[in-house]
Amino acid sequence: MNDAVKAMLNRYRCAGVNDYENALKEIIQEIALLGLWRSKFFERSAFYGGSALRIMYGLDRFSEDLDFSLLKPDKSFSLASYSRAVEDELKSFGFSAVVPVKVKTPETNMDSAFIKAGTLKNMIVIEVPEALSKKIHKGKLIKVKFEIDKNPPGEFATETKYLFQPIPFSVNTYTLPCLFAGKLHALLCRAWTGRVKGRDWYDFVWFIGRNVPVNLRHLEKRMRQAGDIKEKETLTKKNLEQKILEKIDAVDFLDARKDVENFLKDRSSLKLWGREYFKSVCERLTAE
Repeated sequence: MNDAVKAMLNRYRCAGVNDYENALKEIIQEIALLGLWRSKFFERSAFYGGSALRIMYGLDRFSEDLDFSLLKPDKSFSLASYSRAVEDELKSFGFSAVVPVKVKTPETNMDSAFIKAGTLKNMIVIEVPEALSKKIHKGKLIKVKFEIDKNPPGEFATETKYLFQPIPFSVNTYTLPCLFAGKLHALLCRAWTGRVKGRDWYDFVWFIGRNVPVNLRHLEKRMRQAGDIKEKETLTKKNLEQKILEKIDAVDFLDARKDVENFLKDRSSLKLWGREYFKSVCERLTAE
């Protein structure tokens, strides 16, 4: 095993297959960020979403995708050259992966690619115990989508954060109040296809528990761009709270718990989940 990869794996206390899969996926994500940094990707973009919270700010749950936003609109932007940089970076650390860019017809404001890596083959790279590797289906794939918004809503702020593994490098990322705005937009306006995203609600509690204020201006820009707010409506803390309370009344929190369980090492806090609990959390919402 590559020494840098070994040091990254040592951060995790892996016991079962799910632990190793989560660790492997996160290692792949961080090496992908390194490849993007080397290719100067962050001179034009910023990291946001659940993985940004996890990797850059210490959110205590795993996340699946890598989400980015251009710093200013550019509909001609393409991920093609950056996807090659990610593929080359992963290979340099011994991982076998391909990173095809998804062709979208008709064109949208989002450009996306998928990191696809054979689970078993790459588990061998991180020296997973043989007794566990035998439980992994030979055809199973690890997939990490990375996606960029080419027409970002305005009123956001970014900051430079640093990672020190596998080598020291920097990442341009949304600030926490702007990340909270993006999370609340997802929580309030995400179309439910099947199971409700319990991860959104888990992250909501995480932000509130750390006294992070939501950037109302950025949230309003997001909602207005997506058509999720009335034309003449101004978003205030008061009507935002009302929207959250209405959403709480509509959520099946038992279903939401099932969505987030596999992304957590400690699930004990999920026992609190219910409408009264989340209404109490909402009372602590602050805004800037």
